[in-house]
Amino acid sequence: MTLMSSPGIMCRVRTHASSHGGHRKSVGLGLALVSAVAFGGSGVAAKPLIVAGLDPLQVVWLRVTGAALVMLPLAVRHRALLRRRPGLLAGFGLLAVAGVQACYFAAISRMPVGVALLVEYLGPALVLGWVRFVQRRPVTRAAALGVVLAVGGLACVVEVWSGLSFDALGLLLALGAACCQAAYFILSGQGGDDGDRAPDPLGVIAYGLLVGAAVLTVVARPWAMHWSVLAGTADLNGTPVAAALLLAWIVLLATVLAYVTGVLSVRRLSPQVAGVVACLEAVIATVLAWVLLGEHLSAPQIIGGVVVLAGAFVAQSPAPSKASARPVASGGPERELPARGTATQGVDFPL
Repeated sequence: MTLMSSPGIMCRVRTHASSHGGHRKSVGLGLALVSAVAFGGSGVAAKPLIVAGLDPLQVVWLRVTGAALVMLPLAVRHRALLRRRPGLLAGFGLLAVAGVQACYFAAISRMPVGVALLVEYLGPALVLGWVRFVQRRPVTRAAALGVVLAVGGLACVVEVWSGLSFDALGLLLALGAACCQAAYFILSGQGGDDGDRAPDPLGVIAYGLLVGAAVLTVVARPWAMHWSVLAGTADLNGTPVAAALLLAWIVLLATVLAYVTGVLSVRRLSPQVAGVVACLEAVIATVLAWVLLGEHLSAPQIIGGVVVLAGAFVAQSPAPSKASARPVASGGPERELPARGTATQGVDFPL
């Protein structure tokens, strides 16, 4: 039986699609914010462990390996991904997990932390470039303006002017971290190809962490670690805290929760919008360091944080109604509704 549409029916369909898309976007933004908070807390928990005697790369190895063990049951459950999407799993593990960490820590060994962090967070701008010039898909002005505001605000948050030293290799390593961060958002948004069912994001994260842990084992050399540090306490702004508790924070919140909510947010928004919202991670990390570590914020840092918030708000604002039928920078993937006078059976709304 053919169901012919009428203006009233089409109006209700459009209203339902609009409300559903708005709910999807709200959930995506909430997940992106949770991910930014979770990622932002990693430095606050890791710094006391580093001061207590662990090497930074060894802390990263503990973080990724611990998260990989937590997610191992999901890897077993989604073992079919090894056959269906081996390239995606290898890319996520090498770039989105191990690459970001290794390049960033190698960069800060040669240049100021603030400068390296600012260069790394050029990742959202690289995502926009990928979408516009490689995929040849339209990018909204809101997303582009949001990236500009976010990068400018980050320059104030990290007070980039306080460490303007140039090191060619360090800059290349920081750019490598930015590319790996861009790959994180691009790979997180990957769906099924050629009609293949989209890979389960939890399975992708689980195998990505396993690959990342294997790569970081070679780089971090955990066999030389002072394991006794984990049995003692670490100083958190004058308060002794069990090192094992800080490690649990890093593994469960700053890695498992952060990656899961981050990948799910990209699926509901878009790689470029989620990337701009992720810039809040640096702001959150700075605020948490102020509250928990006593590292006070300056006026430019506070102003920069407000600018980053403005950039994230602008980037996720709706695109104008005359935008392309494939809005890639204003929310999650949407399917075009039937034109007036066509059948409305089988209209598929995103979940």
